[in-house]
Amino acid sequence: MLAEKLSQYEEHLRLQRNLSEHTIRAYIGDLTALFDHCVTLGISAVDQLTLPAIRSWLASQQSTGGARTTIARRAVSVRTFTAWAFKNGLLSHDVGERLATPRSQRTLPTVLTVSETEEVFNSMESAIGEETDAHAIRNIAVVELLYSTGIRVSELCGLDLEDIDRARNTIRVFGKGRKERTVPLGAPALNALDRWINQSRGKYLGSTSGLALFLGARGKRIDPRTVREVVYTALQALPNAPRVGPHGLRHSAATHLLERGADLRTVQEILGHASLATTQIYTHVSEERLKAAYNQAHPRA
Repeated sequence: MLAEKLSQYEEHLRLQRNLSEHTIRAYIGDLTALFDHCVTLGISAVDQLTLPAIRSWLASQQSTGGARTTIARRAVSVRTFTAWAFKNGLLSHDVGERLATPRSQRTLPTVLTVSETEEVFNSMESAIGEETDAHAIRNIAVVELLYSTGIRVSELCGLDLEDIDRARNTIRVFGKGRKERTVPLGAPALNALDRWINQSRGKYLGSTSGLALFLGARGKRIDPRTVREVVYTALQALPNAPRVGPHGLRHSAATHLLERGADLRTVQEILGHASLATTQIYTHVSEERLKAAYNQAHPRA
């Protein structure tokens, strides 16, 4: 009974909510764990689900060392499911409506300095060498685009050739929930993209390439794992390379924009954040960097 309803809910998330596969897996994983816990409590149907049972499950997660951010996400997963179940007549009332979301502890993201990003790009350019290397040309285009636009790795993997607007120096991006937005594209990133498309993309083409902007070794659309490895490898050019992936470049782009006078609303639009509160963390990052520079440079800090 529980498994059957979970399958229906998964279809709802995919077809009606239009969520990403990553988000759907997280939601379904959370609910599967909840239902397994409910079975131990003697609950075998959705209409038997109670708020105490949900709280019991969350408490068990916390007692086994679950992070506050993970507990908070799981509470959201449950509330979203119970709202759907109530709306579809599977529950007589929304048992998750009064479920509080634990306040997650927000940590400041690791960001690169402007000089560090320049060092990374200089190193990648030198790796291309005198003879153009298709792999190196693709990789620098990937890193340039991530830093120039601040887009998510999933958004980069979903880009098509036709999404680039050279007349306006912008790129069309489909974010979470397939929400479309237009993001400015810097000249270095556009040049790197043109070099990739004109000189190297053809060497990756296969029967399944389609219009995908970036391709993997087998000619298919590039996958997030490959993009992460590209970024990790690129950052090895730094003496004390931080473990920063594609999302770290997104953090860095947002921080550098704010440090150079961009307003918070503009950065929110570029990043595709639904809430301004999500973007505000970058103001704290900038403050911390300012304090660190002051403490290091001021003789009476």
